[in-house]
Amino acid sequence: MSEPSLLGHVDLVVSSLERSLPFYRGLIGVLGEIEESEVEGERGETIHYLSVRGRPGSVGIREKQSDDHPVPYDRYGIGVHHVALNASSREIVDAVGAWLQETGAAVESAPREYDYTPGYYAVFFHDLDWLKLEVVHRPSRNS
Repeated sequence: MSEPSLLGHVDLVVSSLERSLPFYRGLIGVLGEIEESEVEGERGETIHYLSVRGRPGSVGIREKQSDDHPVPYDRYGIGVHHVALNASSREIVDAVGAWLQETGAAVESAPREYDYTPGYYAVFFHDLDWLKLEVVHRPSRNS
């Protein structure tokens, strides 16, 4: 039996669920068959957990409850720098890149290979609240 993914889930806070949930559903849907569940957060807010069927880990999306955070998000301040989602192939990374172009998302760097580890192939982009995201394929970890 293999060990579970190190990361169980990441919760992201967005300015508007109505605006951001379709973006994240579309993104996760490119990675595989999407599963979604809802839970009630500690302040009574709805958290939407999105995952790919059969794969560990999920992304939680919840709406902000305060206005004391800078927009655009400063990823070099205390907090999250970026979130990386695994893709099972380079073709999926390319499909995400194409989907981002179709949706008009802010792409920081189109799909390409990086020298981080052998075969590291990724696309970097921003969500609607300017949170930095990455979709990556690493052959040694994805195959």
